[in-house]
Amino acid sequence: MPNAGRAGSRVSRSRPAATDAPPQEPPEEDLTVDPKTQYVLNPLQAEKEVRIGNYYFKKGSYKAASRRYEEAVKWDPNSAEGWYKVGEAQEKLGNAKLAREAWAKYVELQPDGKFVAQVKKKLTQNQKP
Repeated sequence: MPNAGRAGSRVSRSRPAATDAPPQEPPEEDLTVDPKTQYVLNPLQAEKEVRIGNYYFKKGSYKAASRRYEEAVKWDPNSAEGWYKVGEAQEKLGNAKLAREAWAKYVELQPDGKFVAQVKKKLTQNQKP
């Protein structure tokens, strides 16, 4: 046993190989929102929540998307994009009242925004007689 106990001997350890595997997809329904979270202004976290919400929205998981968009506006209450997205998700879920409230907040925050004309049209169409 000439190599036994030598400090310089190499020991083969298996390491996971670095791969270019795509990131793991979030679950179908998003259950990661913690109701005990303390919210402090964090625009970066809000942007992240909007991106994740967009993923769910494109998949057709409007409830999960809505949760993420609502998280976004908790992290940044002045996120016009977040409020617009909350309105879009609520509309898909059939919650016209919540959609109108979110869109009104969007128009208030960004009166010259990209979607203002479209939102104002929806607001007038969705009003109860």
